[in-house]
Amino acid sequence: MAKTPAQRIKKHGSKAVVPQHNLPPVINPTTARSPQKAQNNSNLILIAGVVVSLFLFWYLHLLTLNQLTQLSGGLAMPDSLVGGFDPGYAGQVRDAMDGDARGQLNYLHKTAGTLFPLIFGFTWLLLIGTNVARKSIRWALWALPLLFVVVRLWGNVAIDALFGPETPDAGQVALASGLTIAGWVLLVLSLLAGAAAVFLRKKPQRQVAG
Repeated sequence: MAKTPAQRIKKHGSKAVVPQHNLPPVINPTTARSPQKAQNNSNLILIAGVVVSLFLFWYLHLLTLNQLTQLSGGLAMPDSLVGGFDPGYAGQVRDAMDGDARGQLNYLHKTAGTLFPLIFGFTWLLLIGTNVARKSIRWALWALPLLFVVVRLWGNVAIDALFGPETPDAGQVALASGLTIAGWVLLVLSLLAGAAAVFLRKKPQRQVAG
């Protein structure tokens, strides 16, 4: 049975050999996360988010929704109408689209129509959060992309309701139209908020040499 260091010293005195137990360092200095490294990681995420947002916007509004006009007699989808629409126009689109076309629009809302506002909103929250130091201004700017996400997702549901089995009433059309207009307005305001965040970029404090 192995002897303890105290037993070794008692038996052999000053000649006792006591094994040394050195603990490894807890922190590896080579893995220290510097502010510059953290900023670079944030920049990479921002660039990826902007690229994906641009692609989804192109895919949703410039490609797929435009292609669906081939199934509606050339009528633009309600999502594309920046100025909204009235019950008459909604009825024309509804009558021109068959069940398959309505199903494609509903599927588009569940895929790209959901991913675009979510990824755009997350990217803009990160953009604003990493560039604006003052808390009150940061939250004011954050409100715009957050509202954009809520309005766009709600708008998808409202537009899908227009093409349901039951004929929508004037209130449903007004709600879908208002959400569509609000979504476009909030998208523009969110872009301006992102530009303002870059303008208000936090500047690192200079160290004064002693």
